[in-house]
Amino acid sequence: MLAIGLLLVTSVLIGVYGVRAARSAPDFLIASHQVRPGWNAMAIAGEYVSAASVLGLAGLMLKEGVGTLWYAVGFTAGYVAVAALVAGPMRRSGAYTVPDFAEYRLGSPTIRRLCALIVLVIMWLYLVPQFKGAGVVLQLVSGTPYWVGVVLAGLVVSVSIAVGGMRSATYVQGFHYLVKLLFIAVPAIVLVVGAGEGARTEALRVDTTEWSRPLLDVGGSGQPLLATWSVLLATTLGAVGLPHVIMRFHTSPTARIARRVAVGVIVLLGVFYLFPAVYGLLGRVFTPELATTGDTDTVTVVLPAQIVPGTWGAVLTAVVAAGAFAAFLSTSSGLLLALAGGLSHDLARDGSRGLPRLRLAVAGGTLVAVLLSLPAAAVDINVLVGWAFAVAASTFCPLLVLGIWWRGLTTA
Repeated sequence: MLAIGLLLVTSVLIGVYGVRAARSAPDFLIASHQVRPGWNAMAIAGEYVSAASVLGLAGLMLKEGVGTLWYAVGFTAGYVAVAALVAGPMRRSGAYTVPDFAEYRLGSPTIRRLCALIVLVIMWLYLVPQFKGAGVVLQLVSGTPYWVGVVLAGLVVSVSIAVGGMRSATYVQGFHYLVKLLFIAVPAIVLVVGAGEGARTEALRVDTTEWSRPLLDVGGSGQPLLATWSVLLATTLGAVGLPHVIMRFHTSPTARIARRVAVGVIVLLGVFYLFPAVYGLLGRVFTPELATTGDTDTVTVVLPAQIVPGTWGAVLTAVVAAGAFAAFLSTSSGLLLALAGGLSHDLARDGSRGLPRLRLAVAGGTLVAVLLSLPAAAVDINVLVGWAFAVAASTFCPLLVLGIWWRGLTTA
C-alpha cells in the first residue's frame, strides 16, 4: 500500500509540474508540438502498456495457455503498422484528432460528429479495464473494497490531466514506463531464479496436447488457427485506429520525428512484453487454482508471495502492485485526453473550446468511466480491452488508412 501511495503522490506532483504549459487548447491536447523524441517514445510506450499488458496477458496465459502470446505480438505489431502507415501523414495533416481528420479529408461535419461518438465509445471501453485493474490490485494489497481502487484511480488521473493536459500526461507517462519496466522486469527475474529448476522445467513443459501446437493449430487442440489470426488482426489493426495513439504523434515537431518516435516505441514495447509471459507461465505451476476461481487477472500480483515467502515476498508484491498501478494511471491519462478532445473539441461546434470546457470534459468522462467500471469486476481485462481494439480496428483503422492512401475515398 505504501508503494502505491508513493506512486500516486509522485504522479500527481509530476502532473502539476505541467500546469504552466497548459495555456490554450493546443497546449492541452498536443503540448504545442514541443515534446522531445526520446521522452515522447517513453510516454507513448507508457500509455500503451495498459492493464491488459501487465495483468491481462499473464492471466490469459494462465487460463488459456501459451497461444495467448499472440496478444503481445499483435499489440507490438500494431505499432509497426502505425509507424509505416499513419504516423507521418497524420502529423502532416494538422488534424489533432481522428474526427478532425475525417472532416478534413471528407469535408463532412456529420462524419466528424459520428467519429466523435465512436471516439467516446472506444475510450470508455478502454478506460473500464484500467479502472477495473486498479480496483482489483488495491483490493488485493490492502483489503479495501473493489470500488475504492476504481474511484481512487479515476480521481488521481482526472486531477493530473485536468490541471496540465498533454504535457502533464507526457511527463507522467514517461516516468510510468520506467516504473513499469523496472517494477515488472526485476521481480520477474527474481521469480525465475527463485522458482527452482523443477518449476522452470514444468512451466516450459511441451509434452501435452495443450502445449504441443498452440500457435498455428489447424486441428482441434491448442489455440485454433482462426482464433489466432482474429486476435492478430484485431490487435494490430486496432492499434492503428486507437484515437489516443493518433493524438500522440501531433506532440512531435515534424512528421519525420513522429516516425522516429513510432520506431522507438516499437523497441520499448518489445522489451517490456518479454516479462508478462513469465508471470503467466510460472502462475500455471504455482497458482493454478486462480483458473478455477476466475481470478486469473490477479496472478501477476499474487505470484511473488507464492514463490518467495516472508518479507521479501511481500516486498516483491508491493513492487509489482506499484508497477501495475503505473500501467493503469499512464494509460488512463492518454485515454482521458482523447475523451476530453472528443467531448469538447470534436462535438462542440459553438466555438467554445477553451480550457474550462476541456477540463469539465475530463471530469465528466472520468465519472462515466468509473460508473461503467463498477459492474465490470467479473469480466477478464483482456476481454474488455479486446472490445476496444475490435471497435477501433473496424472503424477508424480503415478510415485512416484509406483516407491517407486512397484518393478515391469519398462520402458517396
